[in-house]
Amino acid sequence: MKNKDSWRIAFGIWLCLGCSLVESMAEEPSVVPAGSRLELLFDGADAFTEGPAVSPDGTLYFSDITWSHRGLNMAGHIWCYDFRTKEARIFRSPSGQANGMAFDAHGNLVIAEGADFGGRRIVRTDLNTGRSVILAATFNGLPFNAPNDLAIDKQGRIYFSDPSFGRQMAFEPIYQPVQGVYRIDPDGKISLIIVNAVKPNGVMVSPDQKTLYVASVDNGAVGGGVGGWEKRTVPHAILAYDLDENGEVEYRGEFAACQADGMAVDIKGNVYAALHGDGKVAIFSPSGEELATIAVPDKPTNVTFGRGPNSRMLYITSGKCVYQIEVSYPGFAL
Repeated sequence: MKNKDSWRIAFGIWLCLGCSLVESMAEEPSVVPAGSRLELLFDGADAFTEGPAVSPDGTLYFSDITWSHRGLNMAGHIWCYDFRTKEARIFRSPSGQANGMAFDAHGNLVIAEGADFGGRRIVRTDLNTGRSVILAATFNGLPFNAPNDLAIDKQGRIYFSDPSFGRQMAFEPIYQPVQGVYRIDPDGKISLIIVNAVKPNGVMVSPDQKTLYVASVDNGAVGGGVGGWEKRTVPHAILAYDLDENGEVEYRGEFAACQADGMAVDIKGNVYAALHGDGKVAIFSPSGEELATIAVPDKPTNVTFGRGPNSRMLYITSGKCVYQIEVSYPGFAL
């Protein structure tokens, strides 16, 4: 693992000098222990990292999205990082442009595959056999736009976002008229449950299973090629929806005003959000109060927690890297 860029070298010097990367917004107890420092785990992605997820055995999986407009005609990779050997290897390539990922209660890896030569679908992989099944590829007979992120509840229902951040290739049309959030029930039924999130990105279910969080990030991209951009005035925010025992939702309101990407929650219900445009991870209480921020080099895309002895370790994908930092509370996992 080599630090290639000057900003990473400068960042390392900053760490050595003991400069704090954590700004606490609340009184004790802090959600980040005093003395916690960001550590670089991985620096070797081809494009940019996303979708971190930790398997029941503690292995860290994450996506590497290799957009074709950057000259990387690879359709993505999925990496896995072994904490025993401290080495990363390619788990799957091409990945179908894997983006958000999560493990279900049975230890299967559920993947949101995006567009730009990707699968535009939700896939579940059995890590024991290596076999994958397609859980959702169309709605009303038409392909999805670009499944981005997903979350799974205790009943095994899968919630996933399907925005369009601008297709980089003009021959990949947008079929779905709504950039929505969908639910896949255990029996395979697919339902469009949220249509007011404008451009949904990260999704997360609260530990008590009563709230569905959705990051609404409208970058103005409307698809149809590189020129498909326009100015938008819709504010960025994490939205909260009441979630009932049947997986139905009702809009509650804005949870936090921020430009969030992926999210994670701890056992206390605190929300950890990767603020891509701000270069940090923000931690919010269940009521939406900002408790702390963690500065991250480049632009963080997503976060997840470890398991077992590493359950208080927060993993952050950002740029071509993956970082870790210890926090005060264990992450919530199925």
